[in-house]
Amino acid sequence: MAPSAHKLPGWLPWAALACLVVPMFASYYFDDMFSSISYLFDDPSRTMLGWDAAGYGLYASGYSVLCVVGGLVVGGILLDKWGVRVSGSLFVGMMVLGAGLVLWALRRGGDHSLAVSYAGCMFFGLGSEMAGTAVTRSIARWFKGGPMALAMGLQLAIARLGTAFALVMAPRLVAQQEGHVYSLAETARPALLGMGLMALGLILWAVFVALDAAADRRLEKASGEEDQFRLRDVVEILRNRNFWLLGLLCVLFYSAIIAFKKFAGAILIPRFDIPASTEGWMVSMLPFSTVIFAPLFGLMVDRFGHGPRWMLTGSVLALAAHLLLAFAPAGVPLYGYLAMVFLGFGYSLVPAALWPSVPKIVPDKVLGTTFALIYWVQNLGLLSFKMLAGKILGAAPSASGPVAVELLFVGLCVAAVVVSLLFARTQNNMRLQ
Repeated sequence: MAPSAHKLPGWLPWAALACLVVPMFASYYFDDMFSSISYLFDDPSRTMLGWDAAGYGLYASGYSVLCVVGGLVVGGILLDKWGVRVSGSLFVGMMVLGAGLVLWALRRGGDHSLAVSYAGCMFFGLGSEMAGTAVTRSIARWFKGGPMALAMGLQLAIARLGTAFALVMAPRLVAQQEGHVYSLAETARPALLGMGLMALGLILWAVFVALDAAADRRLEKASGEEDQFRLRDVVEILRNRNFWLLGLLCVLFYSAIIAFKKFAGAILIPRFDIPASTEGWMVSMLPFSTVIFAPLFGLMVDRFGHGPRWMLTGSVLALAAHLLLAFAPAGVPLYGYLAMVFLGFGYSLVPAALWPSVPKIVPDKVLGTTFALIYWVQNLGLLSFKMLAGKILGAAPSASGPVAVELLFVGLCVAAVVVSLLFARTQNNMRLQ
């Protein structure tokens, strides 16, 4: 792994960052490619795939299955044992393989399309999460002693452009048509575009590997210079209260946003009486806002600190957004846009402060394992809440389903505010000691 930023030529960490963001852009796009057209699965007769809302929820939940059964833990250990170049390449390859399996199932259709897509989403999910862990660990090490929060904010902003691209492009690739039965080829169009992005990301990952290896050779860095990772280090991580607080915040906060995005079309369209194209633009405010505000908030964290305050503020804004989505008057799109503004600010504030906090609570030698364990805890929640949201929407009457699922997200945000307060209190006590 490359050394800290102050020991490298000024341009090299930024060149590495430029390569790292593209695989994440592709990953975010593929993960959210159906979010703004999830209404297709309200009625199984609308597509030749024959999926319903519960089936789509099952497919989306597949992202987290391998992550929560131990894949992330094992992957994090491999990341610290083998390094980013070897293990990261394995994970990026798994991500591309899983996406390819989903595309194949969507285009082929048939009775087993959901099962095959679910399996592909499992491989894609573990590969994507571990690739993200490798990217975050790389940024933490390349920018150690430098503008780490800014670099992480930029990576986050560009990655979420992939989500915005998906939300805007999907309704154009699969145009809304009343009474139309969508063919397999039409339904698979977003996935086909996603595979093209994956191919580009794979190429630039290979460029990053070459840069990382060249940096090591340039500085004649011996592989044994750093403390070696040991399995007992995992126990020390699990004893760290700050690890659990950050992990819980990830579960609660990201579930309230990521699970919402998965069903954005099924929530926003009936709540505010808008067409699918408008809904796509509305929910795309989430990732678009992070393009500006995630790097800006990262700069502020680098300069002023006070990370726990930013996490608390972001959690409160997310709560305000979901309260609007649940209780604002129906049929008034203005409230939907206002909710997306609040949610967008929260979606920028919390990650900009949270992820740069992780290297401050653990040694470098266990950084990959720590990130992976946090993602593991996070995915435990994502797996459950995506499935739960799909079941709520599928079981509730069409008029009350969006409000019912929004009450779930309100509860998650309330809990996120509580955890943020606990983390802030812990940090204040440590400073006073």
